[in-house]
Amino acid sequence: MNSLKLSVSTPLRVRFHECDPLQIVWHGNYYKYFEEGREHFCSQHGISYLEAKKNGYATPIVKSKCEHKLPLKYGDEIVVETRYINSEAAKLIFSYRIFCSDKLICTGETTQVFIDGNAELVLYNPPFFLDWKKKMGLI
Repeated sequence: MNSLKLSVSTPLRVRFHECDPLQIVWHGNYYKYFEEGREHFCSQHGISYLEAKKNGYATPIVKSKCEHKLPLKYGDEIVVETRYINSEAAKLIFSYRIFCSDKLICTGETTQVFIDGNAELVLYNPPFFLDWKKKMGLI
């Protein structure tokens, strides 16, 4: 399987509490939209946070970026496109594009690493993650 196919589209609707007094989405909420997309991706592709936890790992975010193009407002229907970016290193990289009415609203990227049960950084790909990458045709 090609990593270009490792993507999902997640439809969402902007909720009232996500907006500031100007009735536009507060900038920090875009990271929540990324998280919704990432959780949907991981659920669809068998690499969820619960799967990592079951295998004794956590995957904290260590890097994130978000570039705003256009604002969103209350009631907007959006689609978060989440794509996995393959890496040889022991990390998970996802890129995001948020659309509303076919207009690009926002782009972003997150990087997660693996930590073990002692909260120590893991510098190798955990066995369950290597198995997943093999199953996906990435190695």
